[in-house]
This record gives sequence, structure tokens and C-alpha cells, in this order.
Amino acid sequence: MEGTERELFARSLRHALESGRGGDVLDGSLGGLGWHEALVEDPRTAVSVLFELQGAAGAHSSALPAVLGYGLGMAPPATAGLVLPRPGHAGPPGTVDRGRLTVHGLAGTVREREGTVVVVAGTGDGDAVADVSVDDLDLRKIDGLAPHLGLVEVVGTDVPYTVWDELPDGRWERGVALARLAVGHQLVGTSRRMLELARRHALERIQFDRPIGSFQAVRHRLADALIAIEGADAALQSAWDDGSIESAAVAKALAGRGARTTARHCQQVLAGIGFTTEHPFHCSLRDTLVLDQLFGTANSLTREFGRRLLATRQLPPLPPL
Repeated sequence: MEGTERELFARSLRHALESGRGGDVLDGSLGGLGWHEALVEDPRTAVSVLFELQGAAGAHSSALPAVLGYGLGMAPPATAGLVLPRPGHAGPPGTVDRGRLTVHGLAGTVREREGTVVVVAGTGDGDAVADVSVDDLDLRKIDGLAPHLGLVEVVGTDVPYTVWDELPDGRWERGVALARLAVGHQLVGTSRRMLELARRHALERIQFDRPIGSFQAVRHRLADALIAIEGADAALQSAWDDGSIESAAVAKALAGRGARTTARHCQQVLAGIGFTTEHPFHCSLRDTLVLDQLFGTANSLTREFGRRLLATRQLPPLPPL
């Protein structure tokens, strides 16, 4: 998509997000707007626009499993029930040992996952896809930091499976790379929302007969937050251009680190009001902490990248400036 078409697409998604924050409402809107078709035809636009808007609005949907599924070569409706890796991990949510399937991952709400779910499992000889009945799994609702995300923990031991399809070598890594870009864009959107809340507060809060936004210390914090956001956004755009698994991991790490940096500076600017539940900042902070955990944290991805550099003794090619 280019120009007017992209703007119309973004405007339609923004209207859907503003109409209802719940996942059910947004999922229905995505189907009506043809987002799944856009994911196939132009994944960069479909992913970047939707997930950044989700982050900025503090909304959620079941689009992330669809993105991972598309990266794995799967098509709807199978992607609707795809189980994600558990927080802090990026490997397949299932493992097979001596023909016995063990599952530990994340999915959407219990009501959204009636019937069967799709589990990618490591078999020792590669990765494969299995259809698993929900009745054979333990679904535990996650309240925690961000219950509005509607996530449930999916756990099962010695789970019966019905259908197997082997994934080509490297396909899981490709799917994870695409999912990391999606989460990275949502983190950038969340960061922009936090910065806007802090900026607005800095203009409205008066101390010593002046808006606190006129103080150099406050300006420096807001500027540092903006630099972190724009750096993460640039890394995401570069990762789309590059198309490599490594650049997607770096972009996700920078997005997570940038969101945490933004949260820290904006919390300082907001001061006491930022600690209250009456102010919306805490919602974005909660989203940041949870989103950073998906498909590897900023810290774990940085360590993983460092180990890879030490093992290969080769630097990745630099993006064109």
C-alpha cells in the first residue's frame, strides 16, 4: 500500500480501535476491514499500522497469533487458535519426547479458544504442527499486570494430538521474526502514548508560575524518551527492509528497551500522579512490561545476539544510511 490507500487503511483501523477497546469488537472489525487479506498482500503495512495503533490506543486483539501463523505459512482460520510461546521464551510452546506431547504457552481468552488449538512442537528432528483439543489442556487465566490483554496460560502434559504437519527448517524462526516485528511496533505505539501523556502533563502542570515543561530537566527527559522511540522505530523499519531474523531480534530488543526508557522518563515527569490508577499512564506501563516479555525480552535478546557474535566472529551487515 502507498499514499492514500495506506492512509485510508490506517484511518479505518483507528476508527475501529476508537469504537471499542475489547478484543472481540476489534477482531470483528479486522475481519470486516480485510486486515487478514492485507496481511497476505502487504504484511509490512498490515502489521506496522495495526500494532502501532494498538499500542497507542492500549487495545488488544487476536492479530498476533495470525501474524505468527502467517510467518509459519499457515492461513486463517487455523491461525486463530495458534498457541504462542510463554513469556520470556521464543521457542515452540510444545515439545515431544518419545511420542508424548507437552505444552506450555499462551493463548487468547478461554471463550475464544473453544474446540481445538494449534501447537507448534519441537520433536528433536525439527518442528511440527499439531491440532490439540482444548479439553486436554489446562487453561489458566492470567490476571497479573495486564489482565485486559485477555491472555491465558496453556499447559498440558502427555497431551493427545490428532494431526501432524512438519515445518520446513527455519520456518519457526521466520514466524518468530515476524511476530517480533509486530510486538516491536506495539511497543513503539505504547511508548508514543506514554510520551504524549507526559508531554501534556508538562504543559498543564504549573510550578513557580511556569509550566514544568519549561524546565530544562523535564525537557531533557522528554527528549531522551523521544530519541529512544525514534531509534526503535528506525530499527523496525530497517528490519523490514533487511528481512533477516537477526535484524528482527535487534529491532524487538531496541523497542523493548526504548519502551522501558520512555516509561522511566515519563514516570519522572508525571511524578506522583503517574503512580495512581486514576491516571492512564499505569495502563501503558503495564502493557510495556508484558509486551517486552513476548518472544524474548530486551535483555535476553541482547545476550543471545552477543553470544551469536562471539560464536561466529562476524558482524552482521550494516543497514544503508
